[in-house]
Amino acid sequence: MIQETIDTPTARLIEVFSAIQGEGLNVGTRQIFVRFALCDLRCHFCDSAHTWNAPVTCQIERSPGLRDFETHTNPVPLPILVEWVERQNIPGLHDSISITGGEPLLHAPFLAQFLPKLRSVTGLPIYLETGGHRPEKLAKILPYLDLVGMDFKLPSTSGESRWQEHHAFLKLCAESHQEVFIKIIISKNTEPSELKQAAELVAGVNSTIPVFLQPVTPLGTNAQLTELPVLAPTPYQVLSWQAMMKEFIKDVRVIPQTHKFIDQL
Repeated sequence: MIQETIDTPTARLIEVFSAIQGEGLNVGTRQIFVRFALCDLRCHFCDSAHTWNAPVTCQIERSPGLRDFETHTNPVPLPILVEWVERQNIPGLHDSISITGGEPLLHAPFLAQFLPKLRSVTGLPIYLETGGHRPEKLAKILPYLDLVGMDFKLPSTSGESRWQEHHAFLKLCAESHQEVFIKIIISKNTEPSELKQAAELVAGVNSTIPVFLQPVTPLGTNAQLTELPVLAPTPYQVLSWQAMMKEFIKDVRVIPQTHKFIDQL
């Protein structure tokens, strides 16, 4: 899936750009996003289905936040990617670097070489956004991470069932003293029993891990909203689910995907 040579590792990208983080513990902060191609999940609510497969080209922003993208050929050699991130790294502008996708852990061998160089040249904290279902891949890059944002996939909302993988993933983070938080997408069709099961699973590892409930937030005209297969939960649902989860977990927050409201994708 990822082409590499002995001398120069390469990876397939979607894009590199500067934007405001719209989710989780880093919400509202400015980040350099390095979005990798490929994902082995097919979540119903996914707003990045274009990352599921590997394109022949990627889009690289020249100036942070200006959306002046260049088109380059995939796969991308590691030294070139480092140069592109360095170009984005205006002193004092960014708070961290987001390694996202797709599922970036599918590129674990590449990341194990890329992330140390990235930290060396930028001095910025490194944040991993992941589906949280590949703990064996996470183990390869844990020493190079500052924060992990793990998506918890509820079957009723995502169509994916990854309970055992999520438990192993969180246990690895806890044993490695890796800072981690959890994002859970909730919709009108979310099963409360699954949220309770998720809360019990997280609390069984560490009840102080922050959990972010993210209501799906469809935007657009009313006509468009009625055609969407995943609908937002009601306020009553959100409030009752948060209260239930707080019986098990200390920190449960409700924050929508804020970047969508400011058209900052």
